[in-house]
Formats: sequence, structure tokens, C-alpha cells
Amino acid sequence: MNKKKLITYEHIKACDTETPITLYSKYVRNEMGFLLESKEQPKGRYSFMACNPDKVIKAYGNKVEIATKSETINYEGRALDIVKKEIDQYAVDNRTDLPFIGGAVGSVGYDMIRQYEDLPRLNPDELQTPDLHLMFVTEILAYDHFFNQLHIVVLEEATDSGAKKAQRRIEGIEEKLKRETKLEENKTEEELNFVSNISQEVYENAVIKAKEYIYEGDIFQVVLSQRWSATCTTSPFKLYRKLRRMNPSPYMFYFNFQSYYIVGSSPEMLVEMKGNHIKNCPIAGTRKRGMTPIEDEELAKDLLEDDKERAEHNMLVDLGRNDMGKIAKIGSVEVTSYMEVQKYSHVMHLVSLVEGEKDEDKDMFEVLMSFLPAGTLSGAPKIRAMEIIEELEETKRGIYGGAVGYFGYNKNMDMCIAIRTMVIKDNKVYIQAGAGIVADSDPTKEYEETRNKAEAQIRAIHA
Repeated sequence: MNKKKLITYEHIKACDTETPITLYSKYVRNEMGFLLESKEQPKGRYSFMACNPDKVIKAYGNKVEIATKSETINYEGRALDIVKKEIDQYAVDNRTDLPFIGGAVGSVGYDMIRQYEDLPRLNPDELQTPDLHLMFVTEILAYDHFFNQLHIVVLEEATDSGAKKAQRRIEGIEEKLKRETKLEENKTEEELNFVSNISQEVYENAVIKAKEYIYEGDIFQVVLSQRWSATCTTSPFKLYRKLRRMNPSPYMFYFNFQSYYIVGSSPEMLVEMKGNHIKNCPIAGTRKRGMTPIEDEELAKDLLEDDKERAEHNMLVDLGRNDMGKIAKIGSVEVTSYMEVQKYSHVMHLVSLVEGEKDEDKDMFEVLMSFLPAGTLSGAPKIRAMEIIEELEETKRGIYGGAVGYFGYNKNMDMCIAIRTMVIKDNKVYIQAGAGIVADSDPTKEYEETRNKAEAQIRAIHA
């Protein structure tokens, strides 16, 4: 296939009087668009945003729709195979130092696995969000937090006419950035009354049934979740601003898909690929942050010495190594960081890092599907755990437990797990949270764990 050859045209300007929030509100406003941020170094160096995508792909099962600015075409097949064909149309020469210079950005839902594994379909799809929803962009804004600079990047052909077109596009973006903007006050005035889709009794009975499967040898662990919803008329971007302020995390994201919004602050990488180097970062084991430095250290010590937390973490590190082994060169898989305590704004976690080098016969979409859904959101063994999730949960998961991030035209990929994530649709906001069930789980404590995780988000949006 003859690929369309593009290069990056970049304009860098001083930007010390703006923030990603003010830039987004001037540049994107209410158009379909996204904002990706991080409070983790070195990932936190850049905030990326874009709007006005060249095309949008969304999929419900194997029914795939590609919408460009001039037409909409429908296909049938594996959604990621179609995304790969779209990405592979381009050969991009990245002349910037940025890790992301354009590509497909959005969400790949938990249920994408159904296109690769034969799983039961027992639960209703209450949210009706796509199993995959990606915006394809060839112009982005990247805000550099180190140097307070703005990088305007567009992709065009390496010709005189391509250079002129790129210059016109950059000038158009700069005109948008001159617009006045008025941000809403951050205080949420409405009181959101969240209600779960199941009762405590139903959840605890599901835990008891899951433990029976564990005792029978079907699984070692399974993650059971519940979903809360509330009527909400507060603007989704306002909710994002509150979440990023109250729960800063390694992955923060805001997606305006027009018919619904995804707002999240996830602590957990699913998979990252730069060049041929792949990273996976299992997180399992949680304690709240202490009120004082001494209490903080005591809680960290307690976490490290908790046999249940360590056993669960080890299980998921092993699963991460197995997932990595499916797509990595033989002998390249390593656990480079093991069971370290990482501290976030409100909680601390046990975190490990699994790394490997991609097998040359694999592509980034195969890499993604080797890890999706994460063991930390499904269980082990993964397929049997997902069958049990379908039996014991009440609704199709959709975005929860899937992946959010980008597939770059430069073949870089960065995907986080869609947890601590809100879906806003039809004036309702949805929050979902789960707990890892193991042999000695206490049903009431597991129920409380899911509530505590959800309440951290609820407190943030009421702050």
C-alpha cells in the first residue's frame, strides 16, 4: 500500500500567561475535542488538546462507522483492524520532540474483548456508549509545563504546497487562541444524589458466589463492580476542572463526543509503547493517605506487610508478565520495579512495572489487546473471570475497565485504564468502581471498598 507521507510542522510560542484550561476553552470551546493531562513526571510535562477531527470512528460490536467531514461509511468487522488500516495510511516524519503528534484519540471499552474471545452476553447495555470511539486528528496543541511554551503542530505533506497549507492552519489556530473566554466558577451548586444500580445485599451475595468459584478452583481472583448515577446539569468541563484539582493523577482526560462526555483521573497505566519498548504498570493494594507524615509512613508499612494485598498484587504482576510475553521478544520481559508504594493525593498504592521489547511481527493494536481488559479490572485467569463478571454484575460495563488514550501516527501508544472515570450523558453522570475478590475476602469490606472509591470522585465534584 502506498502511504501518504506527512511531516510535522511546528510553531512554538511563549505561553506563561495561559493554562491548559484557558487554552482549551479558547481553542476547542464546545466542539468535539479532547484534553489529555498528567500530574506524573516525565509524563506530566505536556498537556495535549485537539478538536475538529478529520474523521471519527465508532463501533458497536462489529458494526463500525467512519465519519469524515464529507461522508459517513459503515463497515462490519473487528473495529481495531479498521482503525489500524486508517492509521497505516500515513507515514509520518516526526520532526518534533513530542511523544504525541496526532493520531487516533479516545476510548476502547471493556467489551472490545468480545471481538477476540467468545464471552457470554447476559447484561443490558444501559449507557449505550460505543465499544470504541476515536477522533483522528492531524493538528494538536501541546502545552509544555517545563518551559511554559505552547507547541502548535500540524501534519501536512513535505512539499511547498503542504508547507503553505500548514502555515495557514497554524495561523487559523492562533486566531482562535486570541478569542476571549469566560470560565464558569468552579463551585458546584447542585447537590448530586448518587444511587447505585444494585443494593448492598445483592453486591455481597455476588462476592459470596465469587468466593465459591475461587474455592472450586475456577479462578484465583475476580473484580466485581457497581455503578452509581445521578441527575446532573453541571457542565462536564466544570466537573473535569474540579476532578483535576482535587484528584490529580498520572492520567487525566476530558472527551467531548457531543452526545456524551468522558471525564477521568486514572492512576493506572494499561500499556505504553514508545518505539518498540512496552510498559505495563500493575496497581493492586490501597491505603488512604495519612493525616501526618508519621501516620503516612505507618500506613505505607501496613500496606507492604498486608499478606492479602501482597498476594493479590503478585497475582496481577504474574498476569502482566504473561500478557507482555504474548507480544514481546523472547527473553525481553522484565519486572523492573516491584511492589513499590506510590503516593497520590488521597491514597497510596502498591505498584510494579513490567517492561519488554515488542516482537517485530506485532503491532500496537495487538499489544493493546494482549492487555485489555487489565487483570486489575477483570481477575485471574482472565477469561474465566470475565465470564463470572458477566454472570454476577447487572449491566454491560462499557467504558469502565476499558482503555483511554491514543494511537499515534508515529506508532507511539499510551493507554490508561478507565477507572476513576465519569461518563456524562443525557444530564446524568455515571461512576463505577470495583473491588478485587479473593479467597479470604469479606463481602461487607469489599462492598465498602467500592463505595470508598466512588465517594472519592463524588467528594471531588462537590468540593
